[in-house]
Amino acid sequence: MTHPIISESNQVVAIVGGGLGGTLCSLFFAKHGIKVHLFELRSDIRKQKIVKGRSINMALSRRGRDALAYVNCEDVIVQNGIPMHSRMLHDLNCHTTSVRYGTHPDHEIISIDRRILNELLLDEACKRPEITIHFQHKFVSWNREEKIATFQNESDDYVDFKVDALIGYDGCHSGVRAAMMKLDSVNFSQRYIDTNYMEFCIPPKNNEFAMDINYLHIWPRHEFMLIALPNQDKSFTTTLFLPLQIFQQITTEDELLTFFQKYFPDAISFIGRENLIETYFTSKPLPLISIKCSPHASIHGDILLMGDAAHSMIPFYAQGMNSAFEDTIVLFDKLKENDFQIPKAFVEYNKTRVDDAHTVVDLSMYNHYEMRHLVTTRSYYWRKKIDNFLYRIVPQWWVPLYTMVTFTRIPYKQCLESRKRQDKILEICRRVGYTIMGLYLFKQFAVYVIKPFAIRFLAKRYLPNMVADTVADTVA
Repeated sequence: MTHPIISESNQVVAIVGGGLGGTLCSLFFAKHGIKVHLFELRSDIRKQKIVKGRSINMALSRRGRDALAYVNCEDVIVQNGIPMHSRMLHDLNCHTTSVRYGTHPDHEIISIDRRILNELLLDEACKRPEITIHFQHKFVSWNREEKIATFQNESDDYVDFKVDALIGYDGCHSGVRAAMMKLDSVNFSQRYIDTNYMEFCIPPKNNEFAMDINYLHIWPRHEFMLIALPNQDKSFTTTLFLPLQIFQQITTEDELLTFFQKYFPDAISFIGRENLIETYFTSKPLPLISIKCSPHASIHGDILLMGDAAHSMIPFYAQGMNSAFEDTIVLFDKLKENDFQIPKAFVEYNKTRVDDAHTVVDLSMYNHYEMRHLVTTRSYYWRKKIDNFLYRIVPQWWVPLYTMVTFTRIPYKQCLESRKRQDKILEICRRVGYTIMGLYLFKQFAVYVIKPFAIRFLAKRYLPNMVADTVADTVA
């Protein structure tokens, strides 16, 4: 079967996935005058009333903002979001406690709706003559010898595109990754955690926010939690993270209301009783998956996996989008180092990025435990106080893990290594402290207990009774 071939004489790249990461990546290539074909399986979301798929709000932080700034998109994106400087923890008694993310005024993350962000990036891409966007195009295959990427369009016709390289930004169920695994040896693992999620909405109250703005609201309940992020329309995107088994046990309105009354009593009034019931029984709990693969680049440097296609993660460190955006910064650092020779740059990118990608996947898994459980413990607050104190007095030597991950561009692997070093230092300090305290207590015990007892014993044993009694009275 022959397919019509769309060919370019200059260097050209095919990017599969017109979501957040893929669209941003196309803007990077366009900035450097490289032509891009951007392919998206869905139709243009800007023309849809309702967009199917994930809708958990995005939390934009330093890594993502730096990537947006590279293509002059940071300001317009930030203007369409809401800054969050702290977590607001809700306990079972409807009391709240705020915990700041960092120690500096600029230590804040931006809450922004996924669709708004994607639409803004698509609008920017449409302004660039180097970018051609193909909606409703399904990736089919990659011909390595001919450098031809085959797609199936909305008319079910097959169309071939001759390109220099293929980049997969097409999500955790990546078709590009599947094609690469047919051509090369690729290690791949995926994990579904036992927590599913369901989204609700806290509407405005009297045309104002129903809760304090500029906070990520969390209802931590050890094994599960509820979170809420603010939107510019004064609503909160609210997500329930719950073991699937519990979702399945809640089958009636009374069971749902009883569950919320027990664990999230104030959330009922925020969400609204009827809204809560309607949303729960018309929605389906969705799974959470994390993915690791290695390598990210093909042996011949003609295919590259980025974003969720290479390192999908659960959303609890808010680094999925930020790491996907940072992928593009790292890629273009390697392209510049290799005079924009794409195969060499892909190979060098792989050497740099795989360990960092695996690390952030693991960190996201850890932060799930922190958000639903550790934030309720005293040890969490003490560690945060110690970290922040040391960061204030020796910022070049001690940076808290969350600050490194969220508010710097320090490589993820280095962040984790620094945290392990900090843990060892604090453990040594703890042991030294316990040792000093033990020695001090032993000294006190020796002086006030052992010494008098020994004197009385020796006096009675070796001295005349009258003298012994006198000594005993003296040390009593």
